[in-house]
Amino acid sequence: MADSLKTSHIYRVDLGNRSYDIHIEPGCLKGLGPALNQLLGKPARCMIISNVTVAPLYMATVRSSLEQAGWQVSECILADGERYKNLDSFGQIMDALMQARLSRNEPVIALGGGVVGDMTGFAASCYRRGIPFVQVPTTVLAQVDSSVGGKTAINHPHGKNMIGAFYQPKLVWIDPEVLHTLDCREVRAGIAEAIKYGLIRDAAFFTWMQENMQAALALDPAVISTMIHTCCRHKAEVVMGDETEQGARALLNLGHTFGHAIEAMTHYTEYLHGEAVALGTLLAARLSEQAGFAPQGTETAVTDCFRQAGLPLAIPAFDAAMWLDAMGHDKKNIGSRIRYILLHEIGNAFIADDIPADAIEQLIQSYQRPAEPVHT
Repeated sequence: MADSLKTSHIYRVDLGNRSYDIHIEPGCLKGLGPALNQLLGKPARCMIISNVTVAPLYMATVRSSLEQAGWQVSECILADGERYKNLDSFGQIMDALMQARLSRNEPVIALGGGVVGDMTGFAASCYRRGIPFVQVPTTVLAQVDSSVGGKTAINHPHGKNMIGAFYQPKLVWIDPEVLHTLDCREVRAGIAEAIKYGLIRDAAFFTWMQENMQAALALDPAVISTMIHTCCRHKAEVVMGDETEQGARALLNLGHTFGHAIEAMTHYTEYLHGEAVALGTLLAARLSEQAGFAPQGTETAVTDCFRQAGLPLAIPAFDAAMWLDAMGHDKKNIGSRIRYILLHEIGNAFIADDIPADAIEQLIQSYQRPAEPVHT
């Protein structure tokens, strides 16, 4: 790897007394202990929360770094998968924290993807009314999106991320080298969230993603580095402008209203989150065209990009009433109005909360065909 790719990059999320750094550096996993000392002062006790997939790969490295820096480390290992992002797993974390008797100033460290990060952050926000937590994301999706911004939550059968809090981490520690242990499906799902930033606010980045898609899928170090940096920069800018999603931050939910409905209707067992978001984005692109907001060809461009990424393209065949019911539970809704994020054009998204139900019914009917198999 070229020396230039070993250079660290730091983005500051400036939120007053809740500010923190996003540290991006290949190989930095081994340096977490000293970084925590610099951030929190004299080492004490901490807990690493991970899952059965990630812990065998990276727990020893992180634990060794922390212990060499003077930390006393305990662990909590969860089951792996979106379907375990629930009250039972949350209770497992809380039981582990109670048993470890961490004090209010002793941190928890989320070592894993978006599910681990979301649950760890929510537990940290609740335990003793708030203890420090650190994000150490190990998936593409978490590194380009979910580890930044302080959205923490667990799922409920009636809706995704319906139980949670805005609670910012003390540090986001990103090592792109850990991505090489991901399977291809996880890489593709994460790239869907990266493409989102091009669609909502950076048309040039959308084009760059198309031009560099095969290199991104192959985890080319230079391309992955640029992709992570660009997404983190965009996420930091959006969060600094609207921390608790009162306005523009909602644009980050492109594809999520439909995507969360897909996850709920399939009981969080058929699609990875990024795959569901990709399908939701296709629906949003078609709706943008059908409602006259976006020019013809927008849906085709989005579809072609997701096809390059190897993402599923066929919308699952549920009737319109099920879609509307599932989306009615979305946490972003305003009163009884379902909130959608749509496109004026690629690179320019907007919030729409006045789309009539018959337009959604027409949209769903236009997609009634057998679903394609999910890529493995």
